[in-house]
Amino acid sequence: MTKPLSKMVEEIKPSGIRKFFDLVSEMKDAISLGVGEPDFDTPWHIRDEGIFALEKGKTFYTSNAGLKELREEISNYLNRRLELNYNPNKEILVTVGGSEAIDVGLRALINPEDEVIIPQPSYVSYEPCAILAGAKPVIINLKAENEFRLTADELKNVITDKTKILILPYPNNPTGAVMERSNLEEIANIIIENDIYVMSDEIYAELTYKDKHVSIASLEGMKERTILINGFSKAYAMTGWRLGYACAPENIIKQMTKIHQFAIMCAPTTSQYAAIEALKKGDDDVKEMRTAYNQRRRFLMNAFKEMGLDCFEPFGAFYVFPCIKEFGMTSEEFATRFLEEEKVAVVPGNAFGNSGEGFVRISYAYSLDNLKTAIGRLKNFVNRLRELKP
Repeated sequence: MTKPLSKMVEEIKPSGIRKFFDLVSEMKDAISLGVGEPDFDTPWHIRDEGIFALEKGKTFYTSNAGLKELREEISNYLNRRLELNYNPNKEILVTVGGSEAIDVGLRALINPEDEVIIPQPSYVSYEPCAILAGAKPVIINLKAENEFRLTADELKNVITDKTKILILPYPNNPTGAVMERSNLEEIANIIIENDIYVMSDEIYAELTYKDKHVSIASLEGMKERTILINGFSKAYAMTGWRLGYACAPENIIKQMTKIHQFAIMCAPTTSQYAAIEALKKGDDDVKEMRTAYNQRRRFLMNAFKEMGLDCFEPFGAFYVFPCIKEFGMTSEEFATRFLEEEKVAVVPGNAFGNSGEGFVRISYAYSLDNLKTAIGRLKNFVNRLRELKP
């Protein structure tokens, strides 16, 4: 067999994030600000529940949808924090991270030739998952002057009779942008008028620094046409536990569960027991981490101001997205030279879509000491570039 591989899979580009992560791992004394992973350990009381589950031999399969107690706690949490009401027995699916929820959600809804609207810059998995589900991705290039928010006009301009889903990635990775209630209400009106669905990725919902996060599913007429994606990685520092969830109308969750059943069976049992503890008693942990991230966010914004580096102020997630267009090089060139010359890894903005060109993503999910060292190196780097400008 001369051509064993899927042409569709071959044409999908690998993640632009991992490239720089792999490079920095082999470089002595390098600092990585590239990966969106909390530097906090999973809180001890959450780890203890995972350990206790192992000690008690709770290593069996759970139901496909996840432990009933966990689904009940997810329901309680969403009601308490976001004023959402989901039936734990019919409208919630526990998944292997938020990434699996995105994948099975798209596969459950997409028919061949359906269009999926993806605002960019955004998380690198959306476009490949849409393609693998058989959809045609329709990209909206978001603008810095709009603080990388999706506007009603931008959405209207790309909707066709083949549009099936809008992916709504807020709070946003990589920009840190948020959508306020008034923004969401304008988007919701268009969604309802055009009878399409929304996949709302809210994995960073707990990490907002100005106003409390608002879910589009909480707006009138939207719950029945929204797949809400969330998880435990970012808010509870549980990245390696690989646990997320999806909430949607019963008919959608039923089909998502079917795909999950055949591909995965169930999410990790130990992680599910730990997640129950996180939802029950983790509010103070989240608050502590959010306070630390906000301190780091303010430090970076002040540092950019002092060095004259243009960056809109983000109010969500744990990323900043400074503009590097003044230096006359691509994002890839800037990130590569910064790594080679100053031993600091950031991610080129174009890894998140073409509209990310001219920017780089810096994660502040790292200690303040590391950030201070890295920013000192960034200051040296940009000053050197400015001195070399004609």
